[in-house]
Amino acid sequence: MSDDTTPAGGGLGCLVTGATGYIGGRLVPELLGAGHRVRCLVRTPAKLRDHPWAGQVEILQGDVTDAESVARAMDGVDVAYYLVHALGTGRGFEDTDRAAARIFGSEARRAGVGRLVYLGGLTPASVPEDELSPHLRSRAEVGRVLLASGVPTAVLRAAVIIGSGSASFEMLRYLTERLPVMVTPRWVRTRIQPIAVRDVLRLLTGCARLPREVHRAFDIGGPEVLTYVGMMRRYARVAGLPRRLILPVPVLTPGLSSHWVGLVTPVPASIARPLTESLRHEVVCRENDIERYVPSPPGHPIGFDDAVRLALQRVRDAQVSTRWSSASVPGAPSDPLPTDPDWAGGSLYTDVRERGADVSREALWDVIEGIGGENGWYSFPLAWAVRGRLDRLVGGVGLRRGRRDARRLRAGDSLDFWRVEEIERGRLLRLRAEMRLPGLAWLEMYVDGGDGAPVRYRQRALFHPHGLLGHLYWWGVSPWHAVVFGGMARNIVRTAERTAPPPGGPGTGSRRPSGRG
Repeated sequence: MSDDTTPAGGGLGCLVTGATGYIGGRLVPELLGAGHRVRCLVRTPAKLRDHPWAGQVEILQGDVTDAESVARAMDGVDVAYYLVHALGTGRGFEDTDRAAARIFGSEARRAGVGRLVYLGGLTPASVPEDELSPHLRSRAEVGRVLLASGVPTAVLRAAVIIGSGSASFEMLRYLTERLPVMVTPRWVRTRIQPIAVRDVLRLLTGCARLPREVHRAFDIGGPEVLTYVGMMRRYARVAGLPRRLILPVPVLTPGLSSHWVGLVTPVPASIARPLTESLRHEVVCRENDIERYVPSPPGHPIGFDDAVRLALQRVRDAQVSTRWSSASVPGAPSDPLPTDPDWAGGSLYTDVRERGADVSREALWDVIEGIGGENGWYSFPLAWAVRGRLDRLVGGVGLRRGRRDARRLRAGDSLDFWRVEEIERGRLLRLRAEMRLPGLAWLEMYVDGGDGAPVRYRQRALFHPHGLLGHLYWWGVSPWHAVVFGGMARNIVRTAERTAPPPGGPGTGSRRPSGRG
């Protein structure tokens, strides 16, 4: 991928792990814009297929826990970015993080990679490491492992990242917007040094050209130190909201805090917990040495108010390129739909619906691709809402993740408590369930016909049960299928017919109809 004779001003060969995640998905176009060549190592290449930059990068399938695939990815690389971590994936995640970092460092050294770059968490001063949250402790250890790899390494340590779609920003946004009066945990008084995502990306990109002798960790942060309660009040002012009344109480533990965050915001408790645990201690930069190597241009680092303003503008303009939910949710099923319909002799329950549609293919597809989020699911809203709340109660993602983009979907997008497994624009949308279930579930929506043939809407729900509980679950909910799935098929077609002219009429219906009813 690289050439040993590459001039100092020429592009470098960069390996990016975590390209399907929040930071990695935004770093790739920044590196391309800087003239570098990019290779992405991902477990599921299809998740990158619909990104606008996908055709400009090399995509390899693999995993950072697999030495063989990491070795292939490191071949010819100048700079390798390590942007993966286990955000509270259950017991043993620290062991997994440690093993993966060791593999990454050793394979980089063996391949002759010139630089490793890692984005970790800002750790508090004067707090013993064994008193840190498991999340922060693991990220600190990964940084040490990479620094000990024998490859020149830059570890960037950030606290709260403010940007459209980040988990930290979504947590701040929803807590502030939904609760004019808040009873909050003590950590809202903790001092924090937030940083704008644009500055994080600028520094990560700049680290590609650090001198070889630079081998250390850097604290990175914005120009202001705030408390979380100060951040909420500043957010309210920027967003034009009335002043919030915030009442800290001492009884909310990190576990209770995470469930509180999970009830109010789209961020599930499994992700909220490590975020809230990280806020127990003061996280303020102890140095700004990165400035010597990657100087800030005019207007940077971006202040908190401007970072919030930029993020809100992105949300309002539907220009959120990646979200916290871009990465797979810990514990969520990830098995693709089997090509063998009999599931190698196992059970695969299906519910199939089909209806004719007196509209063009394009108009029907417009409704299908707009499903979820603010548009809802076109049948029995109360049933969907109850299912989402039940999922939250058992630690699932619930129904409030919404959509990254109100108009367009791409493979890998989260969509409420589903994830887009496959999309063939104009023909097929396949969703994989990420709610807590005793089995695996998919929902497929097809458009057939057109070009002179009658247009038809086809819908298929599939469920592969796990054990007796899975079978009981399917038969327990099957009486509701006619209401939920039958109503969905009927209302999707009716909505398309109501909001778009029939085939041959002017236009194809560009409005995004609501499926709430």
